[in-house]
Amino acid sequence: MTLYDVLRMVIAFLLVITIVFINALVMGYLERKVAAKIQRRWGPMEVGLQGWLQMVLDGVKIIAKQLIVPRDADRVVFRVAPLLSFTPVVLPFLVLPFAKNLVGRDINLGLIFIIAVSSINVLSIFVAGWASNNKYSLFGAVRSVSQNIAYEIPILLSLLSVVLITHTYSMQGIVAAQGTVWFCLVQPVACLIYLVSATAETNRAPFDLPEAESELTAGYHTEYSGFGFSLFMIAEYANMFIVCAVATVLFFGGWHGPFSGEYLGVLWFLLKVFLLMLTMIWVRWTYPRVRFDQLMNLAWKYLIPFSLVNLLLTALIVKCI
Repeated sequence: MTLYDVLRMVIAFLLVITIVFINALVMGYLERKVAAKIQRRWGPMEVGLQGWLQMVLDGVKIIAKQLIVPRDADRVVFRVAPLLSFTPVVLPFLVLPFAKNLVGRDINLGLIFIIAVSSINVLSIFVAGWASNNKYSLFGAVRSVSQNIAYEIPILLSLLSVVLITHTYSMQGIVAAQGTVWFCLVQPVACLIYLVSATAETNRAPFDLPEAESELTAGYHTEYSGFGFSLFMIAEYANMFIVCAVATVLFFGGWHGPFSGEYLGVLWFLLKVFLLMLTMIWVRWTYPRVRFDQLMNLAWKYLIPFSLVNLLLTALIVKCI
């Protein structure tokens, strides 16, 4: 690796950190405003025009608060868990193609890299719940492990359907294969299964059983305060961005749009990603939380069998063609 490659990776990493924090600010504000609109209230209005400075001041306030460690908790693991949740959401940005020539590192196994790194997130949630020495946190952590194990299977199967068509794991290669027809039209079943499973994978309502304020207080991060709590929230919004970005690359044409151009490609990519994220917010404030048995039945009885059948049919069609 040359000095140029190292410098490029460092710059890309710094840009990724900036994007992650800006994304948390923007999505936190949009979520509060969209929720208020759906519930027929104002939302943030006082700080800045239409309350747009509210999230900035909330961030300053959270940083100033103390991280309180429970007396009987595992102090070292308790402090490491928020950092462990933040690390895996930064790395996938390095291989996401924001435009034709705008990607941190285009590797042949980019899709596998994102899946492998993102799977660490469930470990951080389990560690946080276990180290808190709180029964509500532990229940939330156990729920998260079982939920992620169940929903990672249909996600992988739906992504493999696209890989069978494109014959590549490269993110740029998958986008290039959608020059005329997006894969959401070629693979509508895989696209729908991925979007539903990704919502559950990111612990978003109506699948937010690891948090479940009505029965578990706040689930796995009940005992966290200050910047430790904010890292979990930043990681959640970053995970939303990643799953929506992967959906954009695999099913919605990536940076392709009606008009060509390097900067227009970035705009098309971000527009698609944020539309999907706004859809996830809309779903959260529209549908009630499901029961845990309903959540698991949806994965094991419906999504996994349907994704298996779809994968087999895709393999058969590709082989015949």
